Amino acid sequence: MGAADVVPGVSGGTIAFITGIYEELLNSIRSVNGEAVKLLIKFRFLDLWKHINGNFLVVLVSGILFSIALLARLVLFLLNDYPELLWSFFFGLIVASAVVVSKKITRWTWGVILAGLLGTALAYYITVATPTQTPESYWFIFLSGAIAICAMILPGISGSFLLVLLAKYEFILNAVKDFKLDIVAVFGLGCVTGILAFSHVLNWMLKHYHNITVALLTGFMVGSLNKVWPWKQTLETYTDRHGEVKPLVQENVMPGTYETVVGHESYLTYGIALALFGFFLVYLIDKFTDNNSTKV
Repeated sequence: MGAADVVPGVSGGTIAFITGIYEELLNSIRSVNGEAVKLLIKFRFLDLWKHINGNFLVVLVSGILFSIALLARLVLFLLNDYPELLWSFFFGLIVASAVVVSKKITRWTWGVILAGLLGTALAYYITVATPTQTPESYWFIFLSGAIAICAMILPGISGSFLLVLLAKYEFILNAVKDFKLDIVAVFGLGCVTGILAFSHVLNWMLKHYHNITVALLTGFMVGSLNKVWPWKQTLETYTDRHGEVKPLVQENVMPGTYETVVGHESYLTYGIALALFGFFLVYLIDKFTDNNSTKV
């Protein structure tokens, strides 16, 4: 999940869904509630640990933080020097994820189909939205964390990409890289606040409207494919506060057109190979988790 969350356009929630831990993740987050506070006040730490599924949360959060810290520099390097290869891998991964998640819909109705179309349209709109300049005050960093974390647990909607739209993606990654603890702490507090509130909403939807919710989440993944298409032509740019020129508006193009217009190697063969690798990686993960569920 941490590896996926670092990349704009890819959702950690997608990874949680295909690995079969999604609902346990939501239930564990949701358990950090008033009852947990009461147990803490009474110093019943063992009961508190069991109540919030502590082992699961610690292992998961540690893995996410370790992955983000380890991969922040690598992802920035790949996004800058080899974006075609990185996006190809995640394109294949998300295509397979949409297929895997859609299999969890037990009954197709018009309402379910409409939910899927709505999710596709919403995610597509987010991918074509234009980034804007935003303040770097603590209150906005907190708000960015709350918004991004909600997206990070939604399959198909990338919290990292929302940070791009909020003009805080590289700002936060650089804060992690440079150990700016005040910024990281405020952002983290926003994440905790956002995820505690949103997990209750999402858990309620899955419990009462399972097929519609899963269709909506599947639609999110399908719509997000527009963002992770590997070959893009930059139509408009902007200059950030450091004086660096960044893409503002991009258009998807075919690999052959990409080489002609952009003047850069498309790495088509490698891109196809990495997309297939991403697809079959998800397939193997799904097969492995299904086998484990059957054994249980």
